[in-house]
Amino acid sequence: MEKFSHVDNQGRANMVDVGGKKLQRRRAIARGTVSLSAEAINLIRENQIKKGDVLTVAQIAGIQAAKQTANLIPLCHPLLIDKINVTLQLTEQGVEAESDVRCVGKTGVEMEALTAVSIALLTVYDMCKAVDKNMEIGKIKLLEKVKEDVE
Repeated sequence: MEKFSHVDNQGRANMVDVGGKKLQRRRAIARGTVSLSAEAINLIRENQIKKGDVLTVAQIAGIQAAKQTANLIPLCHPLLIDKINVTLQLTEQGVEAESDVRCVGKTGVEMEALTAVSIALLTVYDMCKAVDKNMEIGKIKLLEKVKEDVE
């Protein structure tokens, strides 16, 4: 059986020691959606949601969330992130969020990318909940994870 790096010899949770790993250029892209009613979509399009500009607020929330990932997920390492790009797009079904997170480090940024998308979509949900009681967040997934040696 393969040894898991996130548990110690007694099977208890353990933060992985990345001290011996070399620095690499890391990148992760994640995407997710929230389905919305036609009314909510129209109100977002017309910037008429009472809480404000949904897409901009959700974008900022996603960026902030990526920076806080190590505080939210117990075994994640704090990272010095080089770039966080969160985009939200209004679709016929609702809102699609995508994040692109980059750093040079000893561990990847996939959790930061997934956290950015999750919180951006939760922010859309929060801002639209007075208008749409049937929203559904889903299809959150990692699209790409890249690591390459730093020269």
